[in-house]
Order: sequence, then C-alpha cells, then structure tokens
Amino acid sequence: MSRIVYVNGRYLPWAEAGVHAEDRGFQFGDAIYEVCEVRDGHLIDEIRHMQRLERSLGELRIRAPMSQSALARVLRETIRRNRVRDGSVYLQVSRGARPREFLFSDAEHMEPTLVCIARTQSRAKSDAAAAAGIAVRSMPDIRWARCDIKTVMLLPASLAKESAKEIGAKEAWLIDEHGFVTEGASSNAWIIDQSGCLITRQISNDLLRGVTRTTLIDLIKRVGLELVERPFTIAEAKAAREAFTTSATAIVMPVVKIDDTPIGNGAPGIATSQLRSEFHSVAERARR
Repeated sequence: MSRIVYVNGRYLPWAEAGVHAEDRGFQFGDAIYEVCEVRDGHLIDEIRHMQRLERSLGELRIRAPMSQSALARVLRETIRRNRVRDGSVYLQVSRGARPREFLFSDAEHMEPTLVCIARTQSRAKSDAAAAAGIAVRSMPDIRWARCDIKTVMLLPASLAKESAKEIGAKEAWLIDEHGFVTEGASSNAWIIDQSGCLITRQISNDLLRGVTRTTLIDLIKRVGLELVERPFTIAEAKAAREAFTTSATAIVMPVVKIDDTPIGNGAPGIATSQLRSEFHSVAERARR
C-alpha cells in the first residue's frame, strides 16, 4: 500500500510530499511537532498532545495552521488513509516559507506549513523489547536552554542516539553540568530506588513535559505508589532497584543496563512491568 502524507491541505503519495526549499523549519529548525500513539485505531492522549502543541506554538509565536477541530480531522484522515491500527501519527508545524531572513516579526501574514504522517508499528515487537528491557548510555546534555518546547531541533538528540547505538544501547540519558540526569534523548527518565519510591526530574525548561509521563503520574497516584519529582544522578540510577523510560511510542520501557552497569538483577522489574501493563487503563482513548 502506498503511504500517504498530508502537506498543507493535500494528501499526497509519500514520494511526492515536500515543502518549500525556503521553509523556516528546513532552514532554521523553526518548527514544532507532536507524536501521538495510535492503538486499535484510536488516538491515545490526544487532548494532552494538542494542549502541548498549542503551548509550543505560543512559546515560538507561530500561528496555529487551523483550528483544533480541523487538526483532529487531519489526524484521523491521515491515520485512515494509511490504514494504521497500531502505530503513531506525527504532526509538524513550521512558521512557513519566505526568503531566508533571521527576523520573522515582520512576516505576520506568513502561512504556517503543516505536515502529518502516520506509521504502523508492531505492538508485538514493542512488547518483546519491553520483555527484554533496553540499555542506555549516559552522556553530557548539549541541548539548548528551552527543552520544554517540542521543537524539531533534534540534532543533539540524534547524535546522542547514534553514540548510544555504538555500544549496543537503545537510548541515551543526558547529564547536566551538575551531574544530574535531565531526560532521555527521546524520552523521560525514571528510577525506582531501593525503598520502592519512583523518582523522576521535576518539570522545568530543562526537559520536555512528556504526555506519557503526565499520564503515568495519574496511574501512579491511582495505584498509590510513592512519587518524588527531583533530579537524580547517574550514580543513583545505577544503584536503583529499577529504571525505565516513558514516551508516546515506547510507552513504559524498562531499562536493564546503564553504561556497563546492570540495573537490579539485569531484567525488567516487577513495578515497571506493572505500570506498562496498566498504562492504557488511565490514558485517554479518543474517538475515531
């Protein structure tokens, strides 16, 4: 089946989908994005993803390309045309195209560029990865100071992922100048200490307010587990009982090794596995 991509009002074959050569997302990274899980044909946590999209647009002063209801229709139609039952949908908005110029305040009539892509992903493959757990590599956080905005400026994250791959790891955990973990290259980072307390860094401009992170906190409160939002060091993480990441595409993913150190007994922990299995019991399941 030919993949279909939405670009600025048109549903195009993947090979024909493109944006202008002087689009500011291409030239300046002047764009934001969201990735939503699709499960059984339903969008997961759509409301929270769209709220974060609106916030990111506001922080960068990018005009919304259309209304929330129109965006919802684009998401669903892209999913339908690509026949995605389980997978993800990617939505990107750039400030638009104009002759290359650093300033943008005098371009108030610039039309934003909107792209939407849907992909099928194997739930069985993701579940198999979670059953085995993943390794992560720690490395310095070299990103900019507004990581709370979900921009397309992902080169540092891409470099970190490549470095992780070199040692057989699936993710990188980024370390700030004080020795604390900020987050993963494409996920939020969590540990469970020896007393059973869940620890994840509090929200600030240093990290993204993950939608999956937020929904997982709802679950943690419901099941009555102890949660502390504070920075933790990589040494604490290596000494933890369990560790895991959260993201829209991997949900709750057990971490069984950090650098050369096994976490716990080197296998996915009981609490982490339980949180993964129960996550969708609290996540919003949107109508098709």
